[in-house]
Amino acid sequence: MTKHKLLQPSKESRQDRHGKCWVGLAIAIIGLLVITILIFLCTKGVALFVRHGIGVFDFMTGVKWSPSEGHFGALPMILTSFVVTLVAGFIALPLALLVALAITEILPERFQNLLRSLIELMVGIPSVIYGFIGLTVVVPQLRQWFGGTGFGLLAAIVVLVMMIFPTITSMTVDTLRATPAAYRIGSMGLGATRWQTIWHVILPYAKGGIITALIFGMARAFGEALAVQMVIGNTVSLPNGLMNPAATLTSVITTGIGNSVMGTPANDGLWSLALVLLLMSLIFNGLAQLTKGRARS
Repeated sequence: MTKHKLLQPSKESRQDRHGKCWVGLAIAIIGLLVITILIFLCTKGVALFVRHGIGVFDFMTGVKWSPSEGHFGALPMILTSFVVTLVAGFIALPLALLVALAITEILPERFQNLLRSLIELMVGIPSVIYGFIGLTVVVPQLRQWFGGTGFGLLAAIVVLVMMIFPTITSMTVDTLRATPAAYRIGSMGLGATRWQTIWHVILPYAKGGIITALIFGMARAFGEALAVQMVIGNTVSLPNGLMNPAATLTSVITTGIGNSVMGTPANDGLWSLALVLLLMSLIFNGLAQLTKGRARS
């Protein structure tokens, strides 16, 4: 073997270098796309304030949304978005936690796999299906029980609970299964019952991951558009009752973007709502990553 051949990189080394180049190129393309979208959305989102002279404070605190009259108050949609998200999250969490505990700690293995498969199937169901269920089942049932139209905050909350429940459950199952077996064995060895072990050992260990699952679920709920738009009633007003129609950021954007002309105050106002939605989503994701990092440490 000549000295020249010894100095040549091996086939595996060349393949590894080429693989790294392709991965780097893919990362660069994705990063460029994300930056482009952010710049585009920020540019469109501030047009209402720069081009039409609407104050940011007035936009964030105003309570009337009527672009045709020059009123751009986003506070009702922001508050409604937070209300339906928080309520849905805190209803879905205990349900998801109970199912996750059943999958990881209580049921026999064959039933665990069956239930886990059903949960994973629910995660993949399109949001329009949940919205259709809400429109054809939830809304008529609420109308029968409580009167009124059936459209409103409660219908949106029920639909969002159905949507984020499988997401929170799936992530919680992964978190609970990450608990070291030595913790369970040690607790049982000290005479603790199964429920004592769950309550005093497993749940405290998995707390950070469970909170992360909740935040991810709420982030999905906050950004959901179609399913919420189908059942909430789409009336812009401050939240004043579970059975009263309301509107979220996403529902107003969904219903209005196709009926407005590009460059008009009405259209720019919708882009400003989209910018607020983006900022809120980034905050949710940041909280999730922060919680996940603390849980690992």
